[in-house]
Amino acid sequence: MNFNLTQIPDRIKKPRNSGITMVMDKGLSIPEAQNMMSVGHPHIDIVKLGFGTSFVTPNLREKIEVYKSYDIPVYFGGTLFEAFLIRNQFNDYISVCKEYGISYMEVSDGSINIPHAEKCGYIEKLAKHGTVLSEVGSKDAAHIIPPYKWIELMSAELKAGSSYVIAEAREAGNVGIYRGSGEVREGLVQEILTQIPGEKILWEAPQKAQQLYFIELLGCNVNLGNIAPTEVIPLETMRIGLRGDTFNLFLNGNGQH
Repeated sequence: MNFNLTQIPDRIKKPRNSGITMVMDKGLSIPEAQNMMSVGHPHIDIVKLGFGTSFVTPNLREKIEVYKSYDIPVYFGGTLFEAFLIRNQFNDYISVCKEYGISYMEVSDGSINIPHAEKCGYIEKLAKHGTVLSEVGSKDAAHIIPPYKWIELMSAELKAGSSYVIAEAREAGNVGIYRGSGEVREGLVQEILTQIPGEKILWEAPQKAQQLYFIELLGCNVNLGNIAPTEVIPLETMRIGLRGDTFNLFLNGNGQH
């Protein structure tokens, strides 16, 4: 940090297993990726190349290398996994990951229906090739999953070999753990946390109010995902009480979870 301030909460040091910030790259150019890394790399833990953008991104290999040069793992969005799967190209997906040196993989079923035992089978297979993040929750706002089911699915996916379960919110933050308005389904979140360890959950939280909710609930080292490139530094200040929203949260030892 650039100067000394007391009463700043302790962020877990990188490489960290919790307190993760996952950034969503929806099509940055190589110079934009370099610019983001030049200021954001101390605060970024993983970069997701959102949905199917990696299929159409020019100079993909070069862009992945930008992130790798900062020791930041990169992975393809879950929608791309589903696109391979529905075309019966699961083995091709593994080959593509290997070809591009991708060792983090997302398993999701937000756009297609996969029997859960089968989804866990894919997690198990991919866990042999790298780190698996599996996403729970539908992208369909009309499909409300009850809390006990979220717990059941998350628990089974962690057992199958996922390193983290991602709580679905979409890039806009208006489905899954959120209502259409973007408001957190608090009862659902609290219930999930009675059974699933918080450090194993990556909460998709693209909106500022959502990030604030989870920092207030779980402290500065909560795992947050789908963060926009321009929000990396603002989020880090919010995590440590240097933004108006959390200014008093950590003073006098408050809020350290």
